[in-house]
Amino acid sequence: MAGMTAVARARHLGGQLAAELRHVGPPPVTRWAAIRAGGTLLVALLVLHAADAMDLGAAATFGAFAAIYGGAVPHRRRWRQQVALAGLLTGAVASGTLVATGEDRAWWAVLAAAVWSGIGAAASDRWRWRPPGPVFLVFAAATCASVPIEPHRVPLAIGTCLATAAFAVGLAVVETAVEVRRGDVPDHPPPLPPLPAGRQRLHAIRCVVVVLLSGGLMTATGVAHPYWAMVASVVPLAATTLRQQVARGVHRVVGTLLGLVLAGLLLVLPLSAVATILVVAVLQAGTELVVTRHYGLALVLITPLALLVTDLAHPEPLGELLGSRFVETLAGASVGLAAAWLTRRRPPSPPATR
Repeated sequence: MAGMTAVARARHLGGQLAAELRHVGPPPVTRWAAIRAGGTLLVALLVLHAADAMDLGAAATFGAFAAIYGGAVPHRRRWRQQVALAGLLTGAVASGTLVATGEDRAWWAVLAAAVWSGIGAAASDRWRWRPPGPVFLVFAAATCASVPIEPHRVPLAIGTCLATAAFAVGLAVVETAVEVRRGDVPDHPPPLPPLPAGRQRLHAIRCVVVVLLSGGLMTATGVAHPYWAMVASVVPLAATTLRQQVARGVHRVVGTLLGLVLAGLLLVLPLSAVATILVVAVLQAGTELVVTRHYGLALVLITPLALLVTDLAHPEPLGELLGSRFVETLAGASVGLAAAWLTRRRPPSPPATR
């Protein structure tokens, strides 16, 4: 863009960002992944409801996330990525619940989330996860670390996550086997090469730093759910270019705001626990259908999903719940975008002229 005036350059960049915000990706190859994701969460939460153990709902939810990975990976390698994520998610839940047994869990939750953000960022770049980034590991560790739990229930939380993850991955393997038998497995591009080592280190360091900053800020100010800020802070950094990172941060904030409207409507309805679980399963399936097409739209569904699961386990005043979610999402996304801007790739300086 050499030779462009500052105004023209700003308009050009603004147009590119607007196009990125409006961009809609291709539809999913199959709807079975969405049905499987919703069905897994439905079964897990209904079992917990029958056992009067809805306080373990978050652990089940994170276990169900294991099988959303690997959709763009050829079927021969897909299950390996899903099994690996099942183990990592279970590890994040385990470390989080152990932290939650202590009295100083608020600050230890920030540290646990930061460690998992670094692990997740490095592993995601090394093995090219889809969806990319450490967001679900940060979410699992920080959420479980922030909710008090009795020590004797820690093994139950870990077992719930592991069992749900195993169920989710098992269904995914069966689905893949059926696809192979029918011969309707879609063609996949060759795997992407690992990112350069310098890029991987930068991503991991940035993720650790933004989680520490956003989580520390929210914890110091005494807000109710610092983990929402920590999750939002790593979301933009999973994208590659600054334009994509800004778009992802905007999608996170605007999608959350619209999702809070939907969440408020659902939370004021006199839904029974079983009806709420059914709504959560539908939201999970809907998220899987749209997340690869438009991240902002997916947040409209993800936000009420998370708040309904939270309300099932630990009901809170509606106004505080909704307000806290937006403030912390805005704060976390701002920290993540600031880090993206400060560490952006700068064009080389033109050679000096005599």
